[in-house]
Amino acid sequence: MWEIGTWKGIIRRSGEDREQPGCIGDAAEWVRKTLGFEPDAIQRRVLNSTMRRGILNCSRQWGKSTTVAAKAVHQACTKAGSTTIVVSPTGRQSGEFVRKAAAFLRKMDVRRRGDGDNGISLVLSNESRIVGLPAKEATIRGFSAVSLLLIDEASRVSDEVYMAIRPMVAMSGGALWMMSTPFGKRGFFYDTWAGREAGWERVKVTAEDCPRIPREFLEHERATVGERWVRQEYMCEFVDVTSTLFDRDLVESLITDEVAPLVLR
Repeated sequence: MWEIGTWKGIIRRSGEDREQPGCIGDAAEWVRKTLGFEPDAIQRRVLNSTMRRGILNCSRQWGKSTTVAAKAVHQACTKAGSTTIVVSPTGRQSGEFVRKAAAFLRKMDVRRRGDGDNGISLVLSNESRIVGLPAKEATIRGFSAVSLLLIDEASRVSDEVYMAIRPMVAMSGGALWMMSTPFGKRGFFYDTWAGREAGWERVKVTAEDCPRIPREFLEHERATVGERWVRQEYMCEFVDVTSTLFDRDLVESLITDEVAPLVLR
């Protein structure tokens, strides 16, 4: 049985008092040794990142939810009393994320329970908790001092929900990470990825970057569902939502503030 230490945030075996390898300094190594998850090079980068803002633009089936669930478990185990919130388009999707976290904790034989207030939640013995929420702006407010705020399938979450949850990390200085496959040139996920705002760690992983996705599968997808869908779902491209006469990038490139507006009197 693993116990979650309330001092120094360390994890130790029952009856032992030694810090586990890689527990604090190297999250990816901690995940590998403690959770039995072997991250690839890009997953290690995500796990070890100390950036307060991160955005993952990833291919389907790369393992973004599993990787970030491992990141959430590391946070909960090594930082006593921390709160991790995951927001997804639906409660079912948030539930799947929290189940991934629970599966990691089961491997460690860590004691856990619900928090008594939220149906999708895990509380550890060090009082850290992981809570999953659906993307409903009217009911998602109320959390504060969040240590790690995660937005799964972010391209499908509305701007209204995004604006409602951002204050959750205002007082705590917590981290905000979003991950998704693109869904057109719209919304906060696209704006964040395409924008020039400093302070964001931007990670792009196409299917061709993932050794676990066979090239034969991609060719079959191209033949079956078409190049446009493959570009979005596997190549991480923000294709236009609908077919239009002019591409959005072309239109935006023609907009300038150097010409005085025409005023009709």
